[in-house]
Amino acid sequence: MTYKKDLADQAQSLVVQQHQLKQSNTHLDKMLGALDAMRLDQRTNDDLLDSLLAQAQSIADAQEIVFVVEEQEALLLEHNLLNSPADYQATLQPLEMLDFVDLDDGAVWADCLAQLDSYAARQGLERPEDPFRSLMTDSQRIALEKRIRDEFSIKAAACDKYDYMIAGTCGLIGGLVDVFFVGVPGNSALGRWADKKTDSAVRGFAKLNGWKGARPGSDETASAIGFLERKFKINYDHATTAATGGAVKNMSMSNHHVKSLGHSPDLVGLFFSILDQFTNTAHFVDKGKLISVNTENFELSGGNLVAKVFAGFMNWLGHLFSDMAGSSGGRSKADAGRGSGIPIPFYSLLQFINVGSFGQHRQTFSTVAVKVFEAGYDMRHGLAMAVPVLITELLTRAMWVVKQRFYHEREWCDCIPSAGNPELRRMLLIGHGTLCLVDGTDAALRSGGNIVAFMLRSNLIAWARFGTVALKELRACYAAGSLDADAVDEYLEAEYSRLLAA
Repeated sequence: MTYKKDLADQAQSLVVQQHQLKQSNTHLDKMLGALDAMRLDQRTNDDLLDSLLAQAQSIADAQEIVFVVEEQEALLLEHNLLNSPADYQATLQPLEMLDFVDLDDGAVWADCLAQLDSYAARQGLERPEDPFRSLMTDSQRIALEKRIRDEFSIKAAACDKYDYMIAGTCGLIGGLVDVFFVGVPGNSALGRWADKKTDSAVRGFAKLNGWKGARPGSDETASAIGFLERKFKINYDHATTAATGGAVKNMSMSNHHVKSLGHSPDLVGLFFSILDQFTNTAHFVDKGKLISVNTENFELSGGNLVAKVFAGFMNWLGHLFSDMAGSSGGRSKADAGRGSGIPIPFYSLLQFINVGSFGQHRQTFSTVAVKVFEAGYDMRHGLAMAVPVLITELLTRAMWVVKQRFYHEREWCDCIPSAGNPELRRMLLIGHGTLCLVDGTDAALRSGGNIVAFMLRSNLIAWARFGTVALKELRACYAAGSLDADAVDEYLEAEYSRLLAA
């Protein structure tokens, strides 16, 4: 509020100064008009005097009259001609003095505002509702409104048929990659690639923390996982229902990572991990309910709060890496050595949706989400699902750049594939929508009506990306024509940097 008031005061001072300038110009115009009138009268009088003198000289010459003027008479004549009579009346009215703002050298801003308000009161100036609007002429205001409408307003997309064809083709390519190379968890080319990359990442992280390698004949990834489990111990790693004293039902080695909020690789997981380590508790989700379980005393290393928070963060991160490729014991069990990984970011929150009745056993959605995770729908599978989404995204943006450059013949600097471009935003919506359409159709046909099989074949990453793009497009359609605050901020920041560099 203070900032807005100061800005309004500054604008009001400009309004007063504008009024003073107009008054000065008006006064100057009056002075110039009076001077022009005086010059005209003087020219007329000069012409009349020259005519009278010529007539007098002509009469004197005709009568042969010779004038002899003595010095004293000349002085008397000059005195009578040059002195105005006492009853002389001026034909021009004198100009009034201009009103002004009188400020001392040591005046401060508050004194200046007081003087400006006093001047405005004397001149009958009312404070306008929008002082800045009063400072502009009609033509300036129209030009400014046109520039804002052209450069700083949210525009609706104006795609042509080629844009829709390109976007749909890119989405179809991404969809085919999803169908043929992603499939169900652990049973596809991209799935196996994601598993190998995850194993490699776990081994690399272990080496950064001092792992010297596996013993001869043992599994390297399992050895790295065991090393990380020992190094980054946490107090919320309950693996069974018995470990929680029966508080969390149906929890096992295959699903405890999704039920434990501290195992979620996102801000939710980080929050509950730090909370659990500080309060000696463990938080789980079971059938839509948040359950807190007391644990044994857990002491974080560090001599102050900041150090303890950092230690808690490292414990959370290190333990996630130890579980990312499955636990050291779980990799050798009946899941083909894959183990139970950690959930996709924010996937654990689906357990709070404890509604519906699905399948033969009429299970709620939260129970179905847990069963889907048990079947291998973890972050490794999320990495595989991200590949067709990335292909669709990059291919759509690349084709938009090509079309802008070679079809519309724009400069390269105008072909930057920013998501703020309305046409590109619409193309991304069509592309990711096509990907989700192909993915959903494939999942529906191959699942045979089984909800778990349907979700296992659904690309959650693709649907999440489509949702974010759809929300942006809905917002743009709703706000079309209104001011784009982000564009204004970007322009002002660029202008500010330019002024500083000048």
